[in-house]
Amino acid sequence: MNLADRTPGGAELSVVLTNDADAPVLEKAEERGIPTEVVEHEASESREAHEQRVLDALADYEFDLVALDGYMRILTETFLEETPTTLNVHPALLPAFKGMDVHEDVLDAGVRMTGCTVHVVDESVDDGPIVTQEPVPVREGDTVEDLKERVLYEGEFTAYPRAIQWFAEDRVEIDWEEGTVAIEGDDGGAYPERRLASDDRVRELRYGENPHQDAALYADRTCEEANVVDAPQLNDGAKGMGYNNYNDTDAALNLVKEFDEPACAVIKHTNPAGCAVADSISEAYADALATDPKSAFGGIVALNRECDAATAEQIIESFKEVVVAPGYTDEALEILFEKDNLRVLDVSEQYEPTEPLTEKPIVGGRLVQDRDLQTVTEDDLEVVTEREPTDEQLEAMRFAWQTIKHVKSNAIVFAKGTETVGVGAGQVSRVDAVEIAKMKADSDAEGKDADGAVMASDAFFPFPDGIDAADEAGIEAVIQPGGSVNDDDVIERADELDIAMVFTGSRAFRHD
Repeated sequence: MNLADRTPGGAELSVVLTNDADAPVLEKAEERGIPTEVVEHEASESREAHEQRVLDALADYEFDLVALDGYMRILTETFLEETPTTLNVHPALLPAFKGMDVHEDVLDAGVRMTGCTVHVVDESVDDGPIVTQEPVPVREGDTVEDLKERVLYEGEFTAYPRAIQWFAEDRVEIDWEEGTVAIEGDDGGAYPERRLASDDRVRELRYGENPHQDAALYADRTCEEANVVDAPQLNDGAKGMGYNNYNDTDAALNLVKEFDEPACAVIKHTNPAGCAVADSISEAYADALATDPKSAFGGIVALNRECDAATAEQIIESFKEVVVAPGYTDEALEILFEKDNLRVLDVSEQYEPTEPLTEKPIVGGRLVQDRDLQTVTEDDLEVVTEREPTDEQLEAMRFAWQTIKHVKSNAIVFAKGTETVGVGAGQVSRVDAVEIAKMKADSDAEGKDADGAVMASDAFFPFPDGIDAADEAGIEAVIQPGGSVNDDDVIERADELDIAMVFTGSRAFRHD
């Protein structure tokens, strides 16, 4: 009935046939309008004679595949030669565990992994070419009933629809001579036909995003890139990292990985309150913080250089939750440890990305995509206005573009040189994002403003009103993807306001 309800690959059940007149499936099939047939085996009847009666019962139905489920009889050539391919699902991993009592056998063997197998049926017992398998963990204290239920719901309900879909899509090739099955398109790559992930729980967290939510942290043991999961907390006496701390610190660390020169990001709720690149890490921190010291309160600090005493002194001047860096001087640690609940994380110097994908669980599945590792060079930029940007503006544009990839959409970043002066994040209106960046630059930035700054937008401007708002803020150059049906109107307005504008040709949305 799981197959009937899910219709994998558009496959539909033509008929349900059972040799048990009391089988619960009969009522469930009838409720769904699926025809049913009962062909019971008579005591003195040969296997072949019974199979012939089964074939007679199926004669009026059209079908392309036979799927067995709990049909505890060995089929002979009488049936198999007269029907299309026949599949069976076995509640264990073949060929290791065959027979009737597989769950007992699994527990007796002390293995840590069981599962199910979908295989093509031949005249042997629990044999035939394997189409697919699904692993299911064996947990401490499991009983036979535990395994039976877990293999059914986590194994068979996953593997059998997958196999049916492959057949429905005509992607299965059976090599009877070699006893193997090939699936067209199942050739791996970054997006394989089927993903198997194995993450280890490394710690339980105090709670999730909110205190009423439980949470835990899982680790990918194969990750080589600097990451917050593997980062030791150097001050053991401080509070442990929470769900939000990990999420925000990951966002901060990923932002400073964008830059080769000393860089600092101050993050609040995964959005940059400020970001800067400078000649020294202490200068980078000062410039990043000055963008929005108010929002930086209770934020996360990420550095891409060793934290020195000068930087540490600045960090502890206001409340921060976490600082993460590739190392600390002894003096810096002594200073940072003065703050009881400032978590100090030490990561490796491997800031070059090694993880090519990002993923997001959603209800019922998981979204997987290429990580946004785009960078822009001056050669990538198309000047679309009469006014050409200066070299200084081009540098600021490239900095703003690398930063805006880490700001939640709709996103706007104002920048001067290689430091932010205003950030507008997470707005449903792009004009509102410009207005917020303007407000932040006017009201919250210290020692800097938007006058003469450049503006980055993570997606195109659908109307010229965003350019009008930028002009009111004092913006003199804009970097944006382009691609709107109203690009000509936007460019015309920029020319009227004597604003330089370049197109990147690529978008930088961030919706997570």
